Amino acid sequence: MRERTFDSTVASPCIAICQLGPDDLCVGCLRTMDEIRDWPIMTAEEKRTVLASIETRKTE
Repeated sequence: MRERTFDSTVASPCIAICQLGPDDLCVGCLRTMDEIRDWPIMTAEEKRTVLASIETRKTE
C-alpha cells in the first residue's frame, strides 16, 4: 500500500462559516460534507477539481 502524503499546496476554500444549507452544501464554502471531510487527504488535483465544482455551484 502506498503511503499517503498530505498536500498543502492548494488553499482550503473554508471561510469559517460552517453550516449546512438545505441543499447539503456548506453555506460558507459550498462544499459537500464529503469534500470537507476528505480535503486534508485529497491530492492537489482532487482539490482543484473541488474548487472548480465550487465555481460551478456559485452560478447554479
